[in-house]
Amino acid sequence: MLNAVVNSTPLISLHDIGILDILSKMYNYVYIPYGVYEEVCVEGDIKKDTLLPFPNFAIQHITNENAKRYFKTALHKGEVEVMILADELKADICIIDDKLAREYAKYLGLKLTGTLGLLVKAKERGFIESVKLYMDLMIQNEIFIGKLLYENIKKLVDE
Repeated sequence: MLNAVVNSTPLISLHDIGILDILSKMYNYVYIPYGVYEEVCVEGDIKKDTLLPFPNFAIQHITNENAKRYFKTALHKGEVEVMILADELKADICIIDDKLAREYAKYLGLKLTGTLGLLVKAKERGFIESVKLYMDLMIQNEIFIGKLLYENIKKLVDE
């Protein structure tokens, strides 16, 4: 199985639709940069205890704090730390939804997926039965999914 570094929005989205455990099923280790932990648990609504039941989740500090200065200030601390940590750990994949952050990650040669890509893979592996169900729950939780993307994902997974 693969090792993943995950950003705030995918963690929040998966938590809010009740399938945060999908990460522990799909990846050997799920690394959460400390900056992401601060965003979702210290400043956000996810309680730290929510992450504790998953023995393959690890909250991890980056070692190269100076690397942050190479990123635009338009990126959040968590997004920057996801990319730095993924590089430091030689992670197999980054889970990021933000478009600008994804562009930076691609430029750095990091392999990417987002929350919706994760749902597609989860269905392919038999962990969930319906991607549409979870996209609809995300939309109910005020997570924006463009209409064209929504339709393309439904078509991709035959729903």
